[in-house]
Amino acid sequence: MTPNNKGAAIFRAGYVALVGEPNVGKSTLLNAILGQKLSIVTPKPQTTRHKIAGILSGESHQIIFLDTPGLIKPKYTLQEVMMQFAGDAIEEADIVMFLTDASDRGAVSSVKNSPEIAKLFKAKEKKPVFMVINKMDLIKKSEVLPLIQAFSESYPFDEVIPVSALKEENLDDLKKTIVKYLPEGNAYYPEDYVSDRDERFFVSELIREEIFKVFKEEVPYATTVEIEEFRESDSERKTFIRAVVYVERDSQKGIIIGKGGAALKQIGQNARRQIEELIGHEVFLELFVKVEREWRDDRGKIKRLGYR
Repeated sequence: MTPNNKGAAIFRAGYVALVGEPNVGKSTLLNAILGQKLSIVTPKPQTTRHKIAGILSGESHQIIFLDTPGLIKPKYTLQEVMMQFAGDAIEEADIVMFLTDASDRGAVSSVKNSPEIAKLFKAKEKKPVFMVINKMDLIKKSEVLPLIQAFSESYPFDEVIPVSALKEENLDDLKKTIVKYLPEGNAYYPEDYVSDRDERFFVSELIREEIFKVFKEEVPYATTVEIEEFRESDSERKTFIRAVVYVERDSQKGIIIGKGGAALKQIGQNARRQIEELIGHEVFLELFVKVEREWRDDRGKIKRLGYR
């Protein structure tokens, strides 16, 4: 569809950055809007490490959402790289959507004191900035309008939109509002694309998600997953996957493997079910654990392990 032809329908396409503090529901919102699981979700903060594009195509529009790591003050090099991903998304986007948690009583104050939002509004070339108040299902209806008013007064947002990603409430209104602000132009991707990432990436993320679900404290944050082999059988409908879980210390390796290999077996079983649902057929999954000392503070190792 060509938007500039006389009489032709207007087509709009562009990038929307999903930005906010950890655990405000960016990945949950992306999955809900797309109608399928794209970004992994766990109760732990900083689960998202990459910039992930989720593509929503319609007859008159294409929205490319950029899911980003939660905004934090970096403590080690990997987190610095993660914050760079978030910054890059803001720079690339046509629209920036800051998400916040409606149940967080300090959210309005956090937004007022956010250096990221202040920097965005000071930019010479201003782009539309939305405040999306997520988790509205967690507060009373009588609190909704005052909260919207408070956020509206905190910064000159172009839109302040309340939603519940978990309950999928007000998402149609959010999508319609986004489309109104998108620039006119052709689609960036074929209409059947849902992401710019391949299956290998999503398989590694599903394995990492299970690690976050099973383990507590620091262990999940010291792990990353690399797919060494991803091969479909020529004679049968089965995919063979060999994946390595990297940790930083020998003690962490022991924890991931567990007594008699029980913990690693649990991770593999849970991940395999999710991977089979993603791929659509049987999967043979092999998991191994290796030590890559202090990889989170080594830019060379971080890049080699897929954080580009």
